[in-house]
Amino acid sequence: MSKWLLAGLLMAGGASAKTIVFGLSGEPISLDPSVTADGNTAYVTTQIYNSLISFKPGTVDLQPDLALRWTVSNDSLTWTFYLRQNVKFHDGTPLNAEAVRFNFMRWWDPSNEFGAKKPFLGWKNNLGGFKGEDGSLVKDIKVRNQYAIDIILDKPYPALGSILADSGLFGIASPTAIKKNPAQYGTPAGIAVGTGPFMLKKWTSGVNVDLVRNPNYFRAGLPKSEALLFRFVKDPSSRLNELLTGGVDIAAELLPDQLKAIQSNTKLNAVLRPALNLGYLGLNTSYKPLADVRVRTAIASALNKKAIVETFWNGLGITDGHLLPPPLAKNYAKSVTDYKFDPAAAKKMLADAGYPNGFALDLWYMPVSRPYYPTPKPIAEAMAADLSAIGIKVNLKTEDWAKYLQDRQDGKFQAFMLGFVYVTDPDSAYTYLIAPGSTTDITWNSPEANTALESARKLSNPAQRLPLYQKVDEIMFREAVRIPIVHSRLLVASGVGVKGWIPSPTGSEKLDTVEK
Repeated sequence: MSKWLLAGLLMAGGASAKTIVFGLSGEPISLDPSVTADGNTAYVTTQIYNSLISFKPGTVDLQPDLALRWTVSNDSLTWTFYLRQNVKFHDGTPLNAEAVRFNFMRWWDPSNEFGAKKPFLGWKNNLGGFKGEDGSLVKDIKVRNQYAIDIILDKPYPALGSILADSGLFGIASPTAIKKNPAQYGTPAGIAVGTGPFMLKKWTSGVNVDLVRNPNYFRAGLPKSEALLFRFVKDPSSRLNELLTGGVDIAAELLPDQLKAIQSNTKLNAVLRPALNLGYLGLNTSYKPLADVRVRTAIASALNKKAIVETFWNGLGITDGHLLPPPLAKNYAKSVTDYKFDPAAAKKMLADAGYPNGFALDLWYMPVSRPYYPTPKPIAEAMAADLSAIGIKVNLKTEDWAKYLQDRQDGKFQAFMLGFVYVTDPDSAYTYLIAPGSTTDITWNSPEANTALESARKLSNPAQRLPLYQKVDEIMFREAVRIPIVHSRLLVASGVGVKGWIPSPTGSEKLDTVEK
């Protein structure tokens, strides 16, 4: 064990040993930032690292973190971050602009000697690709002075702030620590060194990750707990049982059908993580009946979404007419509420469109469970029953998950179920749902919506972007090519003695304010 870590352990151990035990659904893949976008990894790395900016607790609003402030140039291409001074990594080395650039160059440049040929999926999936690739959003990264750094983009990207706020993906690590052994960094055999509220003590593969308090954390008075232990408990029933018996203080990723058991137990607190996801029904306009907006609107009006959500989400689901999840509600158009459940009106719309007797429709449902669709087949059966009431004869189909995703992208489905999780900016969500190249699954394009999105990308002021996103909200509701079914809140729980825990919509949050 290195001297700096031993010293930290001794200082942390001087106070009464209060440890928060957190039950994860699995083991982290890597504690090296941006290597993976895995949820269990993010829970742990969020405690070890800080990012340049972060989300305000319980929201997707941005706040300072390692950067006290940031500015965006008039052309929206240069983002300048002004760093805190006197911040140190867990190994005692200083945080400065060179350290930040070291991290970014390691993620962005595949030829970087300290990247150790790691995949850095966090970077790839969020920033268009690596240096030298056509899709890369980043053009250059320059140190302005000791405590200021410029990120220069190839084209405007208003979601950059929200992307970089994810400390699980873009946490800043100690260059000194990485240089010791780049390949082993972030593995059970290596080390993980950030500026965060907790320091890595030991990662016991297959068992747990043990963290201890950072006595030199730059936020005064934090963290509240002396230690943080992440235990790997794969089965949801076992996680709940560990919570009941005191084996863990907090249990993540519980199931909707466990809510009543938690609420009825006076020793537990059920906590609903804000719904930062979407489950939708996609309609491919290449199929002749679905090319008519009246038919698509009829389908939306025939679905008893409220009953479906109440039945299958056990109080955890929210249904409305918006593709963006509730934490992004400020981007909603006031004119959009939801499609009214009205089978009679839906049947008339079908008749007006030339289908008085309905038509046959292949509806593809996912073969796997996701937070937005926990039980895909029964949910699809409920949709089919609603549609049969207006004469649409539904054939339910599914296939292997990998093939499902590819065939959907290739536009081979007439109607299908899908969704997304943890999108923190409207640009990211709409890029995934409606931007050119993203609508091959629905064979649809809206120049009006695309123009609004492109205009929003050129504006650095979030308030100026709002009317444009609200316009897109109206267009998508009117077009009904992706019908919003549900925004699902995720169930987590704690013992009643746990205080200061504020679950984040993003799926992982700093636990520096948690104590018991």
